[in-house]
Amino acid sequence: MDGDAVADATSKICTREELLGRRDAARRDGRRVVHCHGCFDIVHPGHIRHLRQARQLGDLLLITITGDAGIGKGVGRPLIPQELRAENLSALDFVDWVYIEPSPTAVDLLDAVRPDVYVKGQEYATNQHAGFAAEREAVERHGGRVVFTSGDVVFSSTALIAGMAESINPADARIAELLRHPALLPEQIQLRMAGFRGKKAVVVGEVIEDRYVFCDPPGVAGESPVLALRPVQERSFDGGAAVVARHLAALGAEPTLVTALPRDPAVIDALRERLAGEGVQLAFVHQETPMPSKHRFVVGHEKVVKVDWVRQAVLDAREQDRLVALAGEHAAGCDAAVVTDFGLGLFSGVMLERVTSAVRPRVRVLTGDVSGHRNHLRSMRRMDLVTPSESELRASTRMYDESLPAVAWNHLSATGSAAMIVTMGAEGLVTFEPLESEKIAGNRTPNAGVAGDEAYRTRLKSEHVPALSAHVVDALGCGDALLSGATLMMACGGSILQGAFVGALAASVHGSRMGNVPVDIATLRRRVETMGAHALSFVPAEVLAARVVPRVTHLAS
Repeated sequence: MDGDAVADATSKICTREELLGRRDAARRDGRRVVHCHGCFDIVHPGHIRHLRQARQLGDLLLITITGDAGIGKGVGRPLIPQELRAENLSALDFVDWVYIEPSPTAVDLLDAVRPDVYVKGQEYATNQHAGFAAEREAVERHGGRVVFTSGDVVFSSTALIAGMAESINPADARIAELLRHPALLPEQIQLRMAGFRGKKAVVVGEVIEDRYVFCDPPGVAGESPVLALRPVQERSFDGGAAVVARHLAALGAEPTLVTALPRDPAVIDALRERLAGEGVQLAFVHQETPMPSKHRFVVGHEKVVKVDWVRQAVLDAREQDRLVALAGEHAAGCDAAVVTDFGLGLFSGVMLERVTSAVRPRVRVLTGDVSGHRNHLRSMRRMDLVTPSESELRASTRMYDESLPAVAWNHLSATGSAAMIVTMGAEGLVTFEPLESEKIAGNRTPNAGVAGDEAYRTRLKSEHVPALSAHVVDALGCGDALLSGATLMMACGGSILQGAFVGALAASVHGSRMGNVPVDIATLRRRVETMGAHALSFVPAEVLAARVVPRVTHLAS
């Protein structure tokens, strides 16, 4: 912003006397004044939308902020001093006046300003707080209106600031420790990620329609005490194996999706067109059942109801043979293959073994994941990587009380697989792979003379990666993003730790958005750079000075 622009912005900040003078002039000119009041400690996207909507309700937009002395939100608040908060708001082109109110409430100010419209966020529509009630009474007493914005994007400055404070914790220290690992230096990760572009991949699994129905805040139906929802918007996403392929394409790969689809040309043509637009090729056999559809009813950022319109997939013997043949055919010459079992009937245990056996000899990297407890994780054999949740892994092995290393060893030894990432929700993930000596020997029995769980720990190498996002908007599909990022890292020669870390970054990006939106390479690169900047604050100066940073060439996205 140049000097003139700064001067124009700061001229919007006025004293009480100047504010009342401007208000009187606007009244004489017949111009409607819209008034918003708050702390505005961090001006986030929710604030921007709120203020933009408010500006559309009149001719002039007045923003008043509670002064530092009047804020009672706890120690360390406000985070930003009142003068800087006022400057931040005055820099917005749709804001006309900014005033710092020294009192803890806006009641006296509203009596003086008498705005034509007083705008609050949607959360105040049902607010019974005495302070807001007094503000509303003051506005309406002078003939003004109180209006609530839509609340389509909801953030909380208090929650954001609390999240910043909570970032200084053991998990944060563990992340810093990981980022000092030579394999996880940002320049090393970026070099591997540069190889994503052009990687050939095949994805085999079910397509699921993930539909989000966004609703107004719920009420209670008049005829009986049941939840009443009023949908205002719907969005559909191609999920299941389709979103894995979409992630791979958005990260720069060239994927083909092999699946089963209903005998409906309109459904097939529409899906083919959508996927082609995102860089995904489609190959399919026919199933005798409709495409599964899962509906999630959302209020704000909370899912309140989930309805699954699902019938187990039915493939006759001929179509099963064709699916296996298609998977093997499209895997030929690929850098990676991903097999996903969502437990919807496409794969029996036998079918899953047939598919992985057909694909395994034709690709360098074979990865897979399952969803839910009606899966066949045990039938994924000779995999380079599987990424189940802890509960899925324990259900598959029927080992509910043993240590996690013992359960991981049991699965790896039974399936002949090379590595595993076990996801644990808010606790992050743990990688498991046999030590080099065990890989060479091929001996997957506990060490002689070593008792109990220690027998497994001495033969497995593991790393814990904490969750890389403190706030998850939507957990749906985070595992698919993790699998996609990890698969491409391993296809580019990366280690299981590098794959897990990049997969966790992809999952954190995905979880920050509502819906099954693929993670693109540019966003993932920025996330790597952000994590690298975070790590530098923990690196001793002498280490940093001695570090040699290779040149990284970023390919065009």
